[in-house]
Order: sequence, then C-alpha cells, then structure tokens
Amino acid sequence: MPVALLLRRGDATVTICHSKTANLPEIIGTADILVAATGHPNFVQSSWLKPGVVVIDVGTTPSRTTKKAGVRWVGDVDFEGVKGVARAITPVPGGVGPMSRDAHGERGHERV
Repeated sequence: MPVALLLRRGDATVTICHSKTANLPEIIGTADILVAATGHPNFVQSSWLKPGVVVIDVGTTPSRTTKKAGVRWVGDVDFEGVKGVARAITPVPGGVGPMSRDAHGERGHERV
C-alpha cells in the first residue's frame, strides 16, 4: 500500500508533490515527515527542511562519479547536508530497500 494512504489512515494530512511542483522548497519546509521519491539524486536540500523532520529517502540512483571502483548508490536527499537538520533519515543504500523486501515477502528462506 502506498505510504500516502497508510499515513492518511492514521489521520495524517498528506501533501503529494512532484519535482516540478511550484514552491516545492516552501511546501517541503512544512513537513513533519518527508518521503522523497523523485528519481533525482541529492535533489532535496537541507535548506528546504524544518529542524526535526523525519526523512524517508526512497530514491536509489547509481553514481559513478564519487566512488573509485564500481557504483555508489545515492538517494534523492542530500544525506550529508540533511543529517544535521533531520531527527532521523533513512540511508541509501540499506534503508527503505530491505524494509520493502521484507514487507513483500522477498526475504531469503532458510533451508531446514
């Protein structure tokens, strides 16, 4: 189930935007919880966020410019900048992906 619906079921007020929404930084600046899934690496900046926000970064984009060997995965949120503003932030990789696999029953199974 989409996160927006889960939050609404909990009586949260949900605003859905896209990367070209007018006044996006101002809208994001009102969020208590931000779920970022734009497909644009490091798109969300720390200056857009209010202190104490909880950030769930769903984005996963391969970046070849920042790692000497192989691919480095980056999220839609500028992790290094935002971690000083946010109360909590999911890392990329290793944050939302494992939770999604678990929720969809895609975990490995032990042999008996």
